[in-house]
Amino acid sequence: MSELVDTAESRDGAGAPPRTAESGAGARQRLPLVANLAAALFSRGGNAIALVALPIIALTQTGSALAAGVVGVFATVPLIIGGALGGVLVDRFGYRLSSIVADLASAVTVLLIPVLHATVGLPFGALLALVFLGGLLDPPGDTAKTSMTPDLAALARTPIARAAGAQSAVERSAMMLGAGAAGALVAFLGPMPALLVDAGGFLVSALLVLCFVPRRLGAVDEAGEPDATDAAAPGGGFMEGLRFVASSPLLRAIVLLVTLTNAIDAAGMTVLKPLYATEVLGDPAQLGFMFGCFAAGALTGSVLFGAIGHRFSGRLMFALCFMVAGTVPYATMALGAPVPVLLPVLALSGLAAGAINPMIATAMYALIPDGMRARVFGVTSAGVAATMPLGAFLGGLAAEQVGLVPTLVACAALYLVLASSPLYLRAFTGLRTATATAAAESSEPLPR
Repeated sequence: MSELVDTAESRDGAGAPPRTAESGAGARQRLPLVANLAAALFSRGGNAIALVALPIIALTQTGSALAAGVVGVFATVPLIIGGALGGVLVDRFGYRLSSIVADLASAVTVLLIPVLHATVGLPFGALLALVFLGGLLDPPGDTAKTSMTPDLAALARTPIARAAGAQSAVERSAMMLGAGAAGALVAFLGPMPALLVDAGGFLVSALLVLCFVPRRLGAVDEAGEPDATDAAAPGGGFMEGLRFVASSPLLRAIVLLVTLTNAIDAAGMTVLKPLYATEVLGDPAQLGFMFGCFAAGALTGSVLFGAIGHRFSGRLMFALCFMVAGTVPYATMALGAPVPVLLPVLALSGLAAGAINPMIATAMYALIPDGMRARVFGVTSAGVAATMPLGAFLGGLAAEQVGLVPTLVACAALYLVLASSPLYLRAFTGLRTATATAAAESSEPLPR
């Protein structure tokens, strides 16, 4: 187990940023950052497997599509609760410990589903309870890994924007690999064995953090007490994180923008794109290719941002990426584009979308002091997820009442207004400042 000194001990004062590559403090250590990224790959990959396997289990047990929908509700609602409250616990008990405990608890929760099914039986109510509990445990683990990134990037002497790009690429890769693995496992072995692999992924994630991430990291020390160098750590809870977001014009603007666009995207993923594949393209199987092209583009975008894109990030790039990611695909579908046109467009929109999350993460890392990192990420995660169920419902209602094409046109127009807002809202002027701060801390050239 690594005994490296926590980078929090190398800070000049409360909330001060990590020392940069030119500070000369300690040897360069890349393994903890790589291990944290690998842990995120395994844990998020496990979540992707569950997204495929759990609805199939519900359908197999009940034969009801409504039951599968209920499982989906029980899987997504706790993400809002866990995001809101989990960040407080992560800041209290520390990033490393919280990540390990959350992954171990998730492994046990997932493992109980096939174990109960094979032994005493698995009533539908018990399945829902385990799905809800598993969803409640995921946000704290993800938040803990995200919150560790700046400290581990400083330890590795890696620019924070590059680390954020790698983090986003890992998240995209986990979804692609997990969903693909789930499809193969369900096809050849069934959904219950797929959940065994899911549990194994969480165990590997916990072991990676346990063995390779330094003991002393983040807001609390290994004894569970707040780090003396971090004045923001004690108390406050969820409301302090909420007040911090409310006090920052840039954070407020980012959260509001992502919250509103996520509602549109939820409608697109759950209703509009499936309807387009079925009614316009005439082949429901095309939906898989549509999602696959977008995911491949998003992965490429994350990688490119981590390599070179962070040098040019700012309001213009932020707005352009949002417009290409959202407005272009909805407008293309509204025009009735055939498969040879639609798939490259979706890949292009994914390429733009892949740069959005690392840009947001880079700005947030520069704005949020260490001791509040997890609770603020928890607040923002809960906030941006809160409108997704409503967006899916309104998208289905609109498509049913006014038709698919008018709904797609409305989505494209609304996305254009929202996505262009960074160009004319003053709150987004802080985006360049935050990016410049991150660049300065990592000894990188400022974006032009």
